[in-house]
Amino acid sequence: MQQILLINVSGDDKPGVTSAVTHVLAQYDVIILDIGQAVIHDTLSLGVLARLSSQYEPSQVLEEVAFAIRDLGMQMRVEPVSEASYQTWVSQQGKPRHIVSLLTRVVSAQHIARITEVTSAHGLNIDKIARLSGRTPLDRLDTDGKACVEFSVRGEASDLGVLRTSLLELSTDLDVDIAYQEDTIFRRHRRLVVFDMDSTLIESEVIDELAIQAGVGAEVAAITERAMHGELDFADSFRQRVALLKGLDESVLETVYQDLVLTEGAEHLMQTLATLGYKTAILSGGFTYFAERIRQRLGMDYMFANELDISDGKVTGKVSGNIVDGERKAELLVQLAAQEVISLEQTIAVGDGANDLPMLSLAGLGIAFRAKPLVRANAKQAISHLGLDGILYLMGISDRDVINRDS
Repeated sequence: MQQILLINVSGDDKPGVTSAVTHVLAQYDVIILDIGQAVIHDTLSLGVLARLSSQYEPSQVLEEVAFAIRDLGMQMRVEPVSEASYQTWVSQQGKPRHIVSLLTRVVSAQHIARITEVTSAHGLNIDKIARLSGRTPLDRLDTDGKACVEFSVRGEASDLGVLRTSLLELSTDLDVDIAYQEDTIFRRHRRLVVFDMDSTLIESEVIDELAIQAGVGAEVAAITERAMHGELDFADSFRQRVALLKGLDESVLETVYQDLVLTEGAEHLMQTLATLGYKTAILSGGFTYFAERIRQRLGMDYMFANELDISDGKVTGKVSGNIVDGERKAELLVQLAAQEVISLEQTIAVGDGANDLPMLSLAGLGIAFRAKPLVRANAKQAISHLGLDGILYLMGISDRDVINRDS
């Protein structure tokens, strides 16, 4: 009679443990049904689901495994697995898999407890937990670092809408970001990432900064706020704001540009994406004067924005050509994907305003970054507590991947 055994080996991590265990099993024609290994703080845990041949006594096999690992200082625990239990495990193969990502500055036990409580309540089983962020020194735990823990879950939620609402409410309650996305082949094979510029790649809204210089700051900022919340048509509100800039001296544009601050993590993100071969683009409802310089500064591939009309060194209060609004951003995303010969599933879109929602909904991964409530509620994913490079975690890219690629 064949026997199925779950063999767990644990102890201080050292070379040769897996080799020692499997070398013994190989001598007894053991079939490996499943195997997994993890190391946490130099402590190794190895699990082997093994089917033993009926011609050998299990006690003989296990005795030799125990002897092989004894000199390595490892401990072994063995559990028999019934055929019925194994068949149930096999039958779960093919069930939907999703990734739950916790993004925060410092991970606490409460974060893990609450997230696992929600996933369990919705009938999801956690297969794997992994830390994507790098190791943090103790003296930096209270600083503005970044941390990500990823949960690989299996099963179908009883109500996907309720689950997403629960995770959104939990992220607000815990003051963290929680992403829930399907674990597909596209997740680590995106090829194009497009970004809004104002309040996404840079900290400010350029048109508001220009308005301050023109003496109409409060009036323009109020219109901008309503437009970004989706209360006004973007194109109409944009024309209203630009009209208020009439007469502004062209030299002010340089002054405003020099004061622009890149968003936290923007440079690291772009350097990493370029190294990994991704194409990047700015799709901005702002102005080409600033967008082109930001594109060059960050080493990005494409830029589309609005042309601010200037005559005799003065802003005319008009915009040349078609306005890059929400609909145009979506069109540009489709156009760039076709140009790069990729599917929309392989694209990522990042933005903060209501005019970004069309492209966020079209992209394979749409991310509302430090976004207005309307946008955050309607986007597939949201990041509010980390910098732009937190996007790498949602792509399944760990700090270790980046370090290894750079070294």
